[in-house]
Amino acid sequence: VQLQASGGGLVQAGGSLRLSCAASGRTFSSYVMGWFRQTPGKEREFVASISWSGGSILYADSVKGRFTISKDNAKNTVYLQMNSLKPEDTAVYYCAASDYSGIPSRVLSDYDYWGQGTLVTVSS
Repeated sequence: VQLQASGGGLVQAGGSLRLSCAASGRTFSSYVMGWFRQTPGKEREFVASISWSGGSILYADSVKGRFTISKDNAKNTVYLQMNSLKPEDTAVYYCAASDYSGIPSRVLSDYDYWGQGTLVTVSS
């Protein structure tokens, strides 16, 4: 599976962005998809994850109620809608795919494939 993330950019605090992650290769619909983020000097952290069917979703507490993950299996794409953005959301955002268990996961090592990352900068 090859993953291509896009949609990052510069936005003011309180604004919104939608990230996209297009997948190619093996059957996209069978994978759990996740979003992680990383800032310089820190470990990559979990943001959100969605099951292959879209019926099960996990969010990090820091983004719950502000971010929404979704996937369109027909388009082989997963999205991360980010609303009410805060300066602390500034990071490089990575999409990832897992064929480990079919259940959404917060665990970085459960993911087998990673996109290249897209930078989100939130100004105060």
